[in-house]
Amino acid sequence: MKTRAAAANILHQVLNQGQSLSTLLPRYQQQVAAKDRALLQELCFGTLRWCSRLDAIAKQLLEKPLKGKYQPVHALLLVGIYQLLYTRIPAHAALAETVNACKLLKAEPFKGMVNGVLRNVQRRQEELTAKVDTLPQLRLAHPNWLVKRLQQAYPEQWQDILEANNQHPPMWIRVNQGHHSREQYQTLLQQNGQEAEPDTLAESALRLARPVDVTTLPGFEQGHSSVQDAAAQLAAQLLEAAPGDTILDACAAPGGKTAHILERQPALAQLVAVDMDGERLQRVHQNLERIGLQATVIQGDAARPADWWQGAAFDRILLDAPCSATGVIRRHPDIKWLRRPEDIAQLAALQAQILDALWQQLKPGGTLLYATCSILPDENSAQIKAFLSRTPDARHQPLHPGDTLEQPGWQFLPGSEQRDGFYYAKLSKQP
Repeated sequence: MKTRAAAANILHQVLNQGQSLSTLLPRYQQQVAAKDRALLQELCFGTLRWCSRLDAIAKQLLEKPLKGKYQPVHALLLVGIYQLLYTRIPAHAALAETVNACKLLKAEPFKGMVNGVLRNVQRRQEELTAKVDTLPQLRLAHPNWLVKRLQQAYPEQWQDILEANNQHPPMWIRVNQGHHSREQYQTLLQQNGQEAEPDTLAESALRLARPVDVTTLPGFEQGHSSVQDAAAQLAAQLLEAAPGDTILDACAAPGGKTAHILERQPALAQLVAVDMDGERLQRVHQNLERIGLQATVIQGDAARPADWWQGAAFDRILLDAPCSATGVIRRHPDIKWLRRPEDIAQLAALQAQILDALWQQLKPGGTLLYATCSILPDENSAQIKAFLSRTPDARHQPLHPGDTLEQPGWQFLPGSEQRDGFYYAKLSKQP
């Protein structure tokens, strides 16, 4: 399948059928020529990143909306407009390839319309974008409900957050310090022609100057490094696992944090990694196997630990809770359009249920580290504040000077020191 038609099909399924880009893209990449796979990824990510802005431009030029079976044609128009406004693809090539994709979408009668709209965008770009960009939710391409929530939560930073969400994310790697120090691995990268900078907080994190194929990283197949954002790498660091500990990593898939805990502390008594999703648990097994690590991997519901755990209570629990993923939109731009405002309350209720259930599995004197890749207070500081108020034996453990009982936890915002958006709160159980 040609690249533009594949992109239109993917976008149609994300925007109109609620499917996930990370599920669809690999499938369609197998249907295009190997040389076009990177382009397909760029067209999908970029069009989803700027979707509402592109859509508002298209609607100015359409006599009537393309609905029902013609929705893939509308998605194709968005792909075409994205190429004209945001890529270096020559305009004549973008136009010709996008118009030709109508045939593959079984929409040949629309070739003239697609051609006309794209030529209009080319000619009237300044006028069309000026009309759209008067509204921040269109200029910065986020759904209105999310813009309002961010304005409320971050009155001074909300525009910076939206702009960070639209950036291309950097590639961070985690150095397995069982093999090399971070400095030694940085030298190996330099010898390999790959420049990298260390993070100021995450002790194993290096940010590559430009993304690379993981197979070109020194010792990657032997587990000497892994791909993981610097903010996510703080989980194992803040958990502070000690020799002889029994640890639970709840909602563990795909296993990056599981592996990092084991890399940092090889003398654990046991690490149990649990997740509901059997398919994603395969990734946990693959990660552990590549790095050469051992864990007890269980499929189960973190909200119902009695169903899958009859062993002793845990010394430490990492709860990487199911969340809105609003901190990682730059890596998953479809989140903006798949998430709904009503999802947030449902997720917060689930998080509270899991917190209460897992607290019962923690030893007196033990530690629970709560983590999300969200930036919404309902899932983070408000969640932890509510938990502390209803849990008499829970104690708040500040992670930094701004981590107070009034505003508990450590919130990282997207793009801050080029990290993803992430949240941590540390709790101890009174003996």
